[in-house]
Amino acid sequence: MAGAVADLDGNPAVRRLGDWSAARLRDLAADHGTPLYVVDLGRVRENAARLRAAFPDAAIDYAVKANARKPVLETLAEEGLGAECASAGEVVRAYEAGVSTLRYTAVNPPARDLDRVVEIAAEREVTITVGARDTLTRLADRDWTGRVYLRANPAVGAGHHEKVRTGGDPTFGIPAERIEAVAADAEGMGFDLVGLHAHAGSGILGDLSGHAALVERVSEIAADLADHDIDAVSIGGGFGVPYHETDPPLDLGALAEATRDAFGADARLGIEPGRYLVADAGVLLARVNTVKPTPETTVVGVDAGMTALARPALYDAYHAIRSLAADASERGTVATTVAGPVCESSDTLARGRSLPVPERGDLLAVGNAGAYGYEMASTYNSRPRPAVCALDGDESWVCVRRETVDDLSRLDQ
Repeated sequence: MAGAVADLDGNPAVRRLGDWSAARLRDLAADHGTPLYVVDLGRVRENAARLRAAFPDAAIDYAVKANARKPVLETLAEEGLGAECASAGEVVRAYEAGVSTLRYTAVNPPARDLDRVVEIAAEREVTITVGARDTLTRLADRDWTGRVYLRANPAVGAGHHEKVRTGGDPTFGIPAERIEAVAADAEGMGFDLVGLHAHAGSGILGDLSGHAALVERVSEIAADLADHDIDAVSIGGGFGVPYHETDPPLDLGALAEATRDAFGADARLGIEPGRYLVADAGVLLARVNTVKPTPETTVVGVDAGMTALARPALYDAYHAIRSLAADASERGTVATTVAGPVCESSDTLARGRSLPVPERGDLLAVGNAGAYGYEMASTYNSRPRPAVCALDGDESWVCVRRETVDDLSRLDQ
């Protein structure tokens, strides 16, 4: 595998876009149409095994918001991972997929979310992470006083983009200086206070200093709760993947060592990876429908844009793009702009990208699309969302059917 270093025997640290079988992807596109998401469950298992090896004593809860497709959740449940859920909908999906450990991390939770989670908690044990004192009152008003974590704001942020650095944002978590008082209130109200949680941000990759600072700070906050006998301290997730082809993979061994060195809490360590488990297990397939030479660039129009994959428009995110044309290696290359069908200048999957000279009908693959791909897809412009195909060894099946315009109008009254 090009550019990859194996952390485990036969388990490469990253799967590059070039490692996918072009022939198999062409067959899937021919069978199921485009745009099409493809997720490889075998790769999800490999990523889970690597995390288990690096953090053998930690509680690992998958951050469901990265990819909530049922086969992904079922695969991770089989691997023994719990689920960290950002909404009531994610709690429902993880519950239905058979995940044994459910935790709901509420950020300004809507009333209907709390109602639904409390309803599920009557059937299955659910732990709720509380990010505001007010949420305790709202839960008590619903006659629920079960297991809770407190989410601390450690005033330490990290991540690949300012929009995903949560550690220093006042929206997220209880200020550190108020944690002990809220802990006392929680226990005084009858809640079972079992853990502490914090999260620095998303996309931590090369520089581990922000992550280490978060772990140290959370350990200090946990020390302030020594009188409350908490069982677990979760440092969140945010473990990154290399989106550029030349970027090195995350050194998971170094990350685990830095985490252990910085972790000083007298409790079990918890981590909540999302992207790391699923990003390189997924690709998005798109068909070229228009080729337009211009003085500045060759515009390659495809049938997947910002409604199928929002990250480039939202974060200026880079995703590798590969031509899957059978004769791609025999063509010359040209600078391209890969654009979607939405009438906005932000609707581009890539700019200034060198690709084999494109032809109408070519199939393109977009890499690292397994995390925050389908989950962030929208029906803007009344465009139906793509289908999703799951792979498991030699088997493949459509696990999410393609939406239709009739689906979009079904709720109209």
